Amino acid sequence: MSKPKGFEKPAGVRDYLPYAAEKLRAIERSVLDCMSGWGYRQILTPTMEYYDTVGMASSTSDRKLFKLLNNRGTTMVLRSDMTAPIARVVASMLKEEPLPLRLSYHANVFRAIEEEAGKEAEFFQTGVELVGDDSPEADAEVVALAVASLKAAGVTSFKIALGHVGFLNGLLEDAVPGQEEIRETLKEGLLHRDYVGYRETLAGLSLSEEQREELEGILRLRGGKEICRQALELSGNPLAQHAVQHLSEVWDTLEDYGVAQHVMIDLTMIGDFSYYTGMTFEGYAAELGFPVCSGGRYDNLLQQFGRPAPATGFSLKTNRILDGVDGIKPERDLPVLMQYDAANRKLAFDEAAQLRGEGRSVVMRHVEGPENVLSDTIAREVRTGPLGPAYGEIRTYTSF
Repeated sequence: MSKPKGFEKPAGVRDYLPYAAEKLRAIERSVLDCMSGWGYRQILTPTMEYYDTVGMASSTSDRKLFKLLNNRGTTMVLRSDMTAPIARVVASMLKEEPLPLRLSYHANVFRAIEEEAGKEAEFFQTGVELVGDDSPEADAEVVALAVASLKAAGVTSFKIALGHVGFLNGLLEDAVPGQEEIRETLKEGLLHRDYVGYRETLAGLSLSEEQREELEGILRLRGGKEICRQALELSGNPLAQHAVQHLSEVWDTLEDYGVAQHVMIDLTMIGDFSYYTGMTFEGYAAELGFPVCSGGRYDNLLQQFGRPAPATGFSLKTNRILDGVDGIKPERDLPVLMQYDAANRKLAFDEAAQLRGEGRSVVMRHVEGPENVLSDTIAREVRTGPLGPAYGEIRTYTSF
């Protein structure tokens, strides 16, 4: 491999120029303020964690983790999500805190990618974790907060799809009992929305007509609350029935929140089935064909850190909102350009301090003669590049 040029950066990472950084921070502030209004307090965790703890507990497959060795030869990872680090903190530094706990975050996370895939290896997430409540009310709260957070991020047109891993697990237990490999293959097809492959897998199985219709029937289970009734008729498995009843109660609570119009039930949507234990959901913006938020229930994670507790939460894909949704347009107050000569330096500095105390931005420029003084037209020139306009006002403090 040739040595990288000085201006090159690794695949999957990016630079954020001022306008993008301002918009990203505006989204972050708006969403975190929204979450604070629901009683969620912000938490910060290290960028680097131990592989044997947070790395192995994360929902990220091992091959997608960024691993490195510290100076003692211990394997470390760059955090690949925020849920596992927060679980570590809840089970240690917050172990004496009564449950439930409501925590929020905004952070960059890292996942290794194939260089030719064109995906991001470093991206930002803003999200919440609600720890210590296993009720439908808790699941409904995080979904309703996801709706509020998307609006706060400037996403105006979106839909959130609700699923439940218990329904599919129960359905498959009855349809293909004792055939774990086949069940995993069918789940993979649904996870990746590969409905053609899902049907092809079904066609290759020795199933009764009734079993085949039952497993194909799940592909039609997308819509409003009526889907819960159809799902109850499709499978009598106790696990599946409990999952549907849970979703029905979540839906009723979302109606009382006044956000049901943003939600649909999609029982083909199971999320990362190795990680989630109950309800899962994904949010799609009208402008984009991939999720801008995702979340669900993960009741088994906390016990890996020694504090068993149910938990649910979600994260916004902040980069996707930044790049694909018009959303928030941060207003930038252009700085004042303050020109001064040596004789008027203190006067200019005092004036700049006063303006900065009022929240204004000030750029200082020392001039040595009249030929160096910028005219108002030049100083306020609108640039054509990504940095935008230069200055909003010019003030000159000179003796010439």
